[in-house]
Amino acid sequence: MIKVCKFGGSSVANASQFEKVKKIVESDKTRKFVVTSACGKIDKNDHKITDLLYLTFQHVKYGFDFNDIFIKIEEKYKNIINDLNIDINIDKEFDDIKNQIKNGMSEDFLVSRGEYLTAKILSKYLNFDFIDAKDFISFDYSMKIDLKTTKEKFDKIFVKNKNYVFPGFYGTMPNGDIKVMSRGGSDITGSIIANIIDADIYENWTDVSGIMVCDPRIVDNPKTISYISYDELREISYMGANVLHDEAIFPVKEKGIPINIRNTNDMDNKGTMIVKDCKKYDIDNPPFVITGITGKKDFCIVAIRKENISSEPGVIRKSLKVFEDFNVSIECVPASIDSFCIVVEKSRMEKYQYEIVQKIKDVLDCDEIKIINDVAMIGCVGRNLVNRIGTAGNIFKTIGDNNINIKFISQGSDEITIIMGIENKDYEKAINCIYDAFIKNNN
Repeated sequence: MIKVCKFGGSSVANASQFEKVKKIVESDKTRKFVVTSACGKIDKNDHKITDLLYLTFQHVKYGFDFNDIFIKIEEKYKNIINDLNIDINIDKEFDDIKNQIKNGMSEDFLVSRGEYLTAKILSKYLNFDFIDAKDFISFDYSMKIDLKTTKEKFDKIFVKNKNYVFPGFYGTMPNGDIKVMSRGGSDITGSIIANIIDADIYENWTDVSGIMVCDPRIVDNPKTISYISYDELREISYMGANVLHDEAIFPVKEKGIPINIRNTNDMDNKGTMIVKDCKKYDIDNPPFVITGITGKKDFCIVAIRKENISSEPGVIRKSLKVFEDFNVSIECVPASIDSFCIVVEKSRMEKYQYEIVQKIKDVLDCDEIKIINDVAMIGCVGRNLVNRIGTAGNIFKTIGDNNINIKFISQGSDEITIIMGIENKDYEKAINCIYDAFIKNNN
């Protein structure tokens, strides 16, 4: 068995966290491939290394002195090295970075140094070999991961029966320039490595003991999900859950490699297992009807009314083209016989609101169009929703019994997600009442 282990920023925030990582890795000899994020925050008064590096670049870009910020970065790494008594010439690394700054390094290169330095230190501490992500993680010219080229490069530098540490979050463009991923991209790096080495499990170590049914900031002490499918996780991630980068699912899903979300601070907790098909696990551990409850606030509804809209070809397509012209992404499009709604993020809509409304009026010659702001979307996700008659009705009844008005309803064709639009002010209340009805009171 071979495991790929990715450790998030909180798992490498200071020396004591490094010690936990070492204990985890050494407790299982199959943990041969380790991916790390940049050092995270020790507490709320601390700073993430990645944030400090972004701030450093902004100071350099606008001609401000960056030394005070850079000193904080140096101190963080030096404290870890000193506390762990590691023999590594970190001063040379910092001198190289400063020289690169003077010579006009890119923002992506500078920001990637957080993962690079953390991986250098961790590899020394674990006595694992270090492989720089720039030497194999490859983007194409459309800035998407080129998995074929990545594997070809990796096969050339990989030596069997060795243990490795890799920095996450970045790779290179075809011309060799460093390119970083979106925030949380180290999850993707770990997933890619799991794919190209055909790992048995991809362990993602963070500061929570798996994926919770809903946000613990909203529901007090929610239950943890033991098993969840890739598709369910995609829905939960899309609707706002942030335990795992949603793009990290694709490389492992392709090969059916399970993802195990684990807690660095509670290494014996089994966490959540993300798999292709939960059927065999559900036999011994029957799941709740709803696997997860998630959502986001601050959407707006563009409500369009035109008589006999269902008999006029192309109406919805024409209206969606208007949003495309303004580069505004669509969340969902609930429709009826004489009307339909287009739901978008409020922040994306605000800048072009009046232009979009006017253009839709011109294109559709509609009877009425109005904007409804301050809307929240709540998603109830579950692999059992498709097989349970009356579940949707019970969810809506629960919402109604708690005096919450539903503005729209949407359900995907795979029937694993039911989405409702409600007012922002009712968001927390709605999640709590659904949790109480379907999870808390159904042990």
